[in-house]
Amino acid sequence: YAEAMIQLNSHEKQGMAYDFSAFDGAPEQIDSQHSFSLDLDLFGEQSLFQSINRTVTEMGKVCLVNRFKQPLTDKAAIISCQQAVRELASKTFFRQHFYVTGFPRKDDKGNIQQLENLTKQYQSYFSNHPVWRIVIWLMPTVWLVGVAANILLGVPAAIFGLLFALGFLIANLQRIYIERLYKSVNKMEQLLSTYAQLMELIEKESFSSETLTKVQQSLVSQEVKASQAIKQLSGIIGALDQRHSLVGILLNVIYLRDIRQTMYLEQWLQVHAQNFGVWFEALAQMDAMCSLGGFAFNHPDYAYPEIADTYFRMEGRALGHPLLNSKQCVRNDLSITKTPYFMVVTGANMAGKSTYLRTVGVNFLLACIGLPVCAESMTVYPAQLVTSLRTADSLTAHESYFFAELKRLKMIIDRLNGGESLFIILDEVLKGTNSADKQKGSLALMRQLIAKKTCGMIATHDLLLGTLAQEFPEEVRNYCFEADITGDRLTFTYLIREGVAQNMNASFLMKKMGITL
Repeated sequence: YAEAMIQLNSHEKQGMAYDFSAFDGAPEQIDSQHSFSLDLDLFGEQSLFQSINRTVTEMGKVCLVNRFKQPLTDKAAIISCQQAVRELASKTFFRQHFYVTGFPRKDDKGNIQQLENLTKQYQSYFSNHPVWRIVIWLMPTVWLVGVAANILLGVPAAIFGLLFALGFLIANLQRIYIERLYKSVNKMEQLLSTYAQLMELIEKESFSSETLTKVQQSLVSQEVKASQAIKQLSGIIGALDQRHSLVGILLNVIYLRDIRQTMYLEQWLQVHAQNFGVWFEALAQMDAMCSLGGFAFNHPDYAYPEIADTYFRMEGRALGHPLLNSKQCVRNDLSITKTPYFMVVTGANMAGKSTYLRTVGVNFLLACIGLPVCAESMTVYPAQLVTSLRTADSLTAHESYFFAELKRLKMIIDRLNGGESLFIILDEVLKGTNSADKQKGSLALMRQLIAKKTCGMIATHDLLLGTLAQEFPEEVRNYCFEADITGDRLTFTYLIREGVAQNMNASFLMKKMGITL
């Protein structure tokens, strides 16, 4: 326990230095088809998820992944989550105790799902047959009578051979059924024992926020607390795990131990199967929430955003990216207060356009998850986030880069046609075609988005898009990131300015690097 606690805090210190490699970034969740996860670097090495994830159960990790991929869109739910995060941020001992208690059992992938499937389709073969209730007590009684007859009446020891054969026969009458049931719970004793400890921690803690209180109530609302029931299940499975040992075989022949433990398992399922999913969902929720609380604790300077009531509003002061070193991160403001509205952001290479878009997207996501944001203040309406920043071609699907980008844009239009309220972030659309086509297509796309009364921002090198502000003076505003060229020096402020960019740096950089004359 002490070693795990030391390791956790050492890893947290590394995380404060922006090294999150000790934690699971869920690289298997990287998905180019998702609405925004690939573009915002949510999963994988040095990702947002890796910086936040402190889950110790597979189900908790899945719950946290779902919070990232399906952020909340209901104001009341977000505010409730904010309250829970605030509370857990203050419960440092509880969060770390929870992590260290569960830490040795992180390799539980798939086991609980297998057991949960059993709770939905179990049989009650032994427990529903009165004959077997008699047999499990009759067999050890016969053995006692045989031992007494041998000692007191001098019955030949050969009687034990007959009793052994009888016990072996009875114990194996339903061997196939017992084996099938055993495979569903095999080697889960220690895992469930750990989960019982985690549930007990939740049951004993004092919570005030509505979200955390509901999670706790899910574990203690029955006559038997979840931790006690899961501990009992762990004991039953532990007994079944010993069935192939020498002691287990002897007890099975004498005591019909396999049948007895299988009957206990059936009885446990009859009583608790309907609560099993609720208990483990509660455990998963608390595991995920502890990660969110830890993030808030690690960033006391972050602000909890206000949640707007009407579409669309996003205002932020001094927005920064949470994965950029705070000593180097240049912060910028944002203001979108009406619908429809689009920010057109122009600028030179490396001036900060794409980073700004990701900064806005990541903080928008944090707000909709219920977390504090990397800003001095922020107000946001929780619309559905859709981005197109990093399109990838697909050799296996025989898709070109350009076609993949068109599919992405069509998805956005289809969702708007379906009535969804979106917040759209685009970076250099139609990169896969020639300049004339790109300009024509980009202008047509922006006109359609404005006509559909939606909001968002687009970054581009194409200064022609800056003319949209003349066509739509109320709906489009130009911003830029400039590259300042003084003599043979190129510098960046990374500060957003109003207007269209004036300086481009591609030719300057190519000449300076000796690529061109």
